[in-house]
This record gives sequence, structure tokens and C-alpha cells, in this order.
Amino acid sequence: MLYMIGLGLGDAKDITVKGLEVLRRCSRVYLEAYTSVLTVGKEVLEEFYGRKLILADREEVEQEANNILKDADISDVAFLVVGDPFGATTHSDLILRATKLGIPYRVIHNASIMNAVGCCGLQLYRFGETVSVVFWTDTWRPESFFDKVKKNRQNGVHTLCLLDIKVKEQSLENLIKGRKIYEPPRYMSVNQAAQQLLEIVQNQRIRGEEPVTEETLCVGLARVGAEDQKIAAGTLQQMCTVDLGGPLHSLIITGGSLHPLEMEMLSLFSIPENSSESQSIDGL
Repeated sequence: MLYMIGLGLGDAKDITVKGLEVLRRCSRVYLEAYTSVLTVGKEVLEEFYGRKLILADREEVEQEANNILKDADISDVAFLVVGDPFGATTHSDLILRATKLGIPYRVIHNASIMNAVGCCGLQLYRFGETVSVVFWTDTWRPESFFDKVKKNRQNGVHTLCLLDIKVKEQSLENLIKGRKIYEPPRYMSVNQAAQQLLEIVQNQRIRGEEPVTEETLCVGLARVGAEDQKIAAGTLQQMCTVDLGGPLHSLIITGGSLHPLEMEMLSLFSIPENSSESQSIDGL
């Protein structure tokens, strides 16, 4: 059987009891290592789980999935995913491949950023479509996702922005030359996302549209689920400089009108007006 096991959002201890029991009896255990990361490394997970982990990068999962599924019809194989197993479409593809090979599967769920964002006080049923914000380059500066932000704002619902993660990426030069040399990992911060969004806001304004402005209320979140998680509520402009510390970060663009309970909860995390915008905001 193929077991898809969610690891939650914090550290090694966020795995469920059921997930840990299954993991320990599997013949091979893979750790998906590119759609998200925990606050601890592979070695810490191995020590707590009592099992050796095989790192599975994007190339292996998307192009060489048969290696992961090998012998899963006659033995148990575990595929570990930070958050919930269905947090990325890649994992649905792995299940479809297993099914075509006649391999049964079972999913053991866990918390993901998609529901844990409720920690900031915004009500989950008032969220619209989620968007991804990618790192811009000199030649590629996509804005198409912003149409979904506009639609959410028109509907009065919040937008969760998932921020880009670059793990085991090759430079264009190394890719062209076929060299297996990888760039250092990069994780988009709330600051970087806000700066890119402000450029899009300015471009929208030139076109006569202003669904989001510099003063739009936003929420920055960092390391949700970890003991040192941080949350900051303020304007999009303030999100450019607020210090939330290390990765992983997420950003919420609010939908405009807020429920009184949402307002009261966000006030717990508001950036003090008399402080410098670079001040850290404690999460809880």
C-alpha cells in the first residue's frame, strides 16, 4: 500500500499518532522536500520517527514517480508531506499513478496552511480563491494571479497568498548546459511579496483600476504552527518592512469589510502606529 502522510506545520512532533504508527512499519519512507518545509531538518525527523528518510525532490516525484511506487503493491511505502497530503496537485498525481498500477493507497491527513491561517482571527469561510505569488525575474514578472485577488475583493472575501519556495533550482546557464548544479534555497518573505504587489497596484492604477491600494489591510504570517510563529496586521505598505523573521511566510489580503470579531482579533496583531515598521510583532 502507498500511504500519504501529512506531517503538519511545526516540527517532528506534529505528525499524528496514526501517521507515526504507519510510518514505522513501512519498508520505505519518502520525504517530499520541495512544496514546503518544517522548522526542523531531515536528521531531526529521522531521530524522532526512528526511520531513515529518502528525500524526494520535484524531479523525482513528477518525472520518476515509478521509483517511489516500486514494489508498493507487495509492501508498504510511505510518502511524507509537510502540511496535508493534498496541499499540492503533485500529490494527487502520485495517487492517480498508483491507482493505474493497481496499488491501493490510504491518506492520513494533518493541518495545513489552508486551515491554520485561521489563527490570525479571519474566519475561514470568508476566504476566496487562494493564489500563489512567485519570485519575479528581470524578464518574467507575472501579474495574472491578481485577477483572482480583484475578484475576491469584489466579493468581499479574503485572499490567502502562498509565497514562492525555490528549492533545488538550477540557474538558466546550468540548465542549458545540463550541469547538475543547484542554487541555494530561497523562500519569499512577506516583505518581498508586498513589494511586488505594490508594483502591480501601481500598474493597475495606471489602467484606471484600484481594487487594492497601499492602505489595504493585510496580514503577514510566519512559521504558522511553530512555537515562534508571528502574525502582523497592517497596511500593504507596512507589510513591505515589518520583520517577521525566518521562513515560511504567508500573506493575506483582506476582502474589505470585516466581521466585528475579525476586527477584534486582528487588533491583537496590529503593528503599533508609533513604532518603526521594521519592528517584530509577537504572534501570540
